[in-house]
Amino acid sequence: MGQLVCMGAALMCTGGVAPGSLVVVGKRPMCPTPAANIMDNKPMVNILPFGLCTLPSNPMVAALTAAALGVPTPAPCIPATAAPWLPGNPKVLIDNFPALNSDSKCLCSYGGSISVVFPGQVITIA
Repeated sequence: MGQLVCMGAALMCTGGVAPGSLVVVGKRPMCPTPAANIMDNKPMVNILPFGLCTLPSNPMVAALTAAALGVPTPAPCIPATAAPWLPGNPKVLIDNFPALNSDSKCLCSYGGSISVVFPGQVITIA
């Protein structure tokens, strides 16, 4: 089982060229920053862009590629997430939803898979 994900966690999309970050809004338990749940999946609110998108199913990428006579051309990333993160941790509830853990994934409507690269907290062993 993964670590609890907190605000500021580093995320990566399979179609993106740069890491993005997670923003947690609202009053939440701290871990050391506000903890996330599986419903923190709103594009441009919770999930920030990943630089450029390279997925050919993205309409902007398809249009730029067509304009470049078939040369694959990335477009600015605008996350298109509609479903919550899965699976989360059903044993820990944050605002009545399962907590987001570092093993969870969120799917982009263009075919990308968003994963947690750094959960926003570290384990200290004394």
